[in-house]
Amino acid sequence: MLKKVFSFFIAAVVFMVVFSNCSSKPDNKNKEPYMNETSIPAENNKVRLSMITVDSTRLDEYNTFLKEEIEASMWLEPGVLTLYAVSEKDNPNKMVILEIYADEEAYQKHIKTSHFLKYKKGTLDMVQSLELIDTTPLIPGLKIK
Repeated sequence: MLKKVFSFFIAAVVFMVVFSNCSSKPDNKNKEPYMNETSIPAENNKVRLSMITVDSTRLDEYNTFLKEEIEASMWLEPGVLTLYAVSEKDNPNKMVILEIYADEEAYQKHIKTSHFLKYKKGTLDMVQSLELIDTTPLIPGLKIK
């Protein structure tokens, strides 16, 4: 299991580096996302992996909720530094989300936002398993481009 988690984490980081310039922006072209505006020391970052298994018959519906939640979080919350979701190629209903928050306070604010609560409530009966793994960054100051 740990090897699988590590593989997903590495894949997520590689994906982020390769496709960092391909992200879409909401309709407001004049507003830049907080992730490009904020420089926050990494020593207190909360870094977590969310391992999620979703009902495969409702995957499209789940992904719609997930996309909306991640985009809103990245655009509206300065303390949400990264939310990056990947799924297994052979089992697309099994996914990992790399979550990086400025600190514990930013995480606590995040889980109380209306967009997170909408995602949580809307997907509750779609999620078959959820494992939250708090991690320690090995190179905390490393910037994800």
